[in-house]
Amino acid sequence: PFGGGPGMVMMAGPCVRAIRNVKREGSHVIHLSPQGKKLTAAKARALADHSHLILLCGHYEGVDERVIEAEVDEEISIGDYVLTNGCAAAIVLIDALCRFVPGVLGHDEAANADSFEEGIFEGPQYTRPIEFENRVVPPVLRGRNHQEIKKWRHAQALRKTESVRPELLKK
Repeated sequence: PFGGGPGMVMMAGPCVRAIRNVKREGSHVIHLSPQGKKLTAAKARALADHSHLILLCGHYEGVDERVIEAEVDEEISIGDYVLTNGCAAAIVLIDALCRFVPGVLGHDEAANADSFEEGIFEGPQYTRPIEFENRVVPPVLRGRNHQEIKKWRHAQALRKTESVRPELLKK
């Protein structure tokens, strides 16, 4: 890198050629970077509406700034930490947004009921059998009163959110 320092930087020429080789009308170029805006469920939902995404995954110390200036539409971070490269971040981004693409999930409403869509976590989920290793499915879930089930799930979601991520409730 110009100016010295440890590590290597991805060169502008190869990166720009690679992006321009696949870029088309409607492309949206994202650089996965710890310096980007944090990925949220709302951002993932918005990105799912794009017809063509190009993901630039930095390696080493990053990417020549001129690539970002010339080709990148936005920078996105998956959290406040640094990875050895942007590939894992790209997988996280793709998985987070593909859930909002119609037909990807088995039920189109499934993504709307997940954690963070209502600002809190989901409540616990259970399957058969009713009892497993002395742990029993809560009786309310075995009943047929859907209003009571909904109330119970919401209360459990609030409890979990409060204990793990209380800052979400303050929003």
